[in-house]
Amino acid sequence: MKEIIKVFKALSDPTRLRIVRLLLERDLCVCELMYILNMEQSRISHQLRILRDADLVADTRDGKWIIYRIPDSLRKTLMPLINLYLKEKIGGSQEILSDIKNLRLCLKEDVRKTRGNRNRD
Repeated sequence: MKEIIKVFKALSDPTRLRIVRLLLERDLCVCELMYILNMEQSRISHQLRILRDADLVADTRDGKWIIYRIPDSLRKTLMPLINLYLKEKIGGSQEILSDIKNLRLCLKEDVRKTRGNRNRD
């Protein structure tokens, strides 16, 4: 029961829910999430730690990057939850629409390569 509560608590925060929604779209690094959500690195990292502690997010190293993703086994559960319930409630929200727009811009600008290098200097 404790594990179930931990998962739902992790999903109850708007920022963490936005991160999960984005990670269902694509695997992302912290600098990309910073760009998309327009938040500081410390805030994003804190939210990712909570999601990781709840086993909702996994990370892998790709060279100098740590890439965050939704594990495949969990994706099969979360995707229908987002699509069936949350889509109605937050799918039309300005934040979510803005996040998706910013995700497209992030990929177009290749933020991982351009801004991520500057963050490391």
